[in-house]
Amino acid sequence: MTFKTKLMGAVAATAMLAGAQGAVAAGHGGEITVAYFLEWPMPFQFAKETGMYEEAMGGTKINWVSFDTGTAMSAAMASGDVQLSVSQGIPPFVVAASAGQDLQVLDVAVSYADNDNCVVRADLEIDKDSAAELAGKKVAVPLGTAAHYGFLKQMEHFNVSLDSLEVVDMAPQEGEAALSQGAVDMACGWGGALRRMLNSGNVLLTGAEKTELGILVFDATTGPTSFVAQEAELVSQFLSVTAAANAMWADEANHAKMLPVIAKDAGMSEDDAAATLSTFVFPTVDDQLSSAWLGGNAATFMKGVADVFVASGSIDAAKASYTDNVNAEPLSAAE
Repeated sequence: MTFKTKLMGAVAATAMLAGAQGAVAAGHGGEITVAYFLEWPMPFQFAKETGMYEEAMGGTKINWVSFDTGTAMSAAMASGDVQLSVSQGIPPFVVAASAGQDLQVLDVAVSYADNDNCVVRADLEIDKDSAAELAGKKVAVPLGTAAHYGFLKQMEHFNVSLDSLEVVDMAPQEGEAALSQGAVDMACGWGGALRRMLNSGNVLLTGAEKTELGILVFDATTGPTSFVAQEAELVSQFLSVTAAANAMWADEANHAKMLPVIAKDAGMSEDDAAATLSTFVFPTVDDQLSSAWLGGNAATFMKGVADVFVASGSIDAAKASYTDNVNAEPLSAAE
């Protein structure tokens, strides 16, 4: 199965499920399901574990379900199994939206240029000055994710033809294992898996170098448009709690009480969680509502991501605009 066929298969499955999402908003019955990632520590997890969401949302029961990739989150939202996804990567969001799934970005969950990257096996001794030597190598990439987008942009930067690579679709944890075993030459991923990948190799570009090239890396809280429209107040309450948790974390005086809770919920040691969090940026609500993010640049960035995927043959077509896929109203109400 080819690189493109794999991703298009996932896109097609998501598009077929998209018709089911209208049922989600028909009535959550005082209960919703929210997707998140393990080994991806964030302040919202303190609120998750201390009941802050339920208290603010009038006792609404929240079922929290962990996922391995943002593409799986899209599929779950399409089928109606999930109403909101915390920290979904923009590339998998764009893949789903480009395929016709009616989703919206609701906030900027986290920016993390240093926590999403590709790692080359150490024994190959390939760095940014010898990246051309990647030709002919086997690479593990979680297709349709932020890591996939970053991989494509880095290969474009280094003039490494995708046709010269053997690209295999692997979730970050699988890619890390394959890299450590020497089964692949390079693996891409994020979070705990990326941290472990670094025991086996090196990155080609640092977060700062990627950002300078315009390779932005951020996640968003997302949801089906129909659910957001019908449950606007509930969504606003949810985003308000997330913002409050971020504001708490911004005060270092709160780290001692928050970190143990966050680390435990993320399935990590406190040291590993702290190391990961140190690479994360959580924009304030004012920043998120500005033109740099939801006020304009987010939709422009999505269009750029989609165009890169089209150019690489990963998806068939991009939307003319992704403006309708950004909805800042619930966050504005939360503020």
